[in-house]
Amino acid sequence: MDILYTVDEKYLQAVEELNYGELPKALHFFNEIINIDPEYARAYYQLGCFYYYQFKNYQTAGYNFKKCIDLEAEFPDVYVHYLELLITMKMYKTVELIAEKALNVPGVCKAEIYGRLGLNAEMQQDLAVAKEQYRQAVLTAASDTDHNLFKDHLKRVNDKLHTNKRMVYAYQS
Repeated sequence: MDILYTVDEKYLQAVEELNYGELPKALHFFNEIINIDPEYARAYYQLGCFYYYQFKNYQTAGYNFKKCIDLEAEFPDVYVHYLELLITMKMYKTVELIAEKALNVPGVCKAEIYGRLGLNAEMQQDLAVAKEQYRQAVLTAASDTDHNLFKDHLKRVNDKLHTNKRMVYAYQS
């Protein structure tokens, strides 16, 4: 009966299994899809998420996310997860390159990308850049939840900037 399924139908079935919590079945379907059609980018995206979030296998997750982008650069869902992975792996230069590419893809949440760029700068202790990226995230956020989240990040970076300032005491006689 599997012969009757197209690759797209298998993908939808795999996503459905994933939504029902059937991770082994979904993983099997995604691997099967890639065996049938090695150019099916969205299966690589799903495998990247599996390896990143479920297995904590960052190398394999990175390979799958990168493969997805190479095959279908206009697929917006992959970018936030890939940037998160790159930050986790401390691949700071690559984060900036992928984020620049992501900001030009229709459908990508720009606030999330700016937020990841802010986190990237914050991890490198470049607080001025982090502040600017979080400010951009606040400006482009489309929901109150995201807006408040990025405002909290901005406040945290401002607090860090103020703790780094030297205290100057004035002598009064």
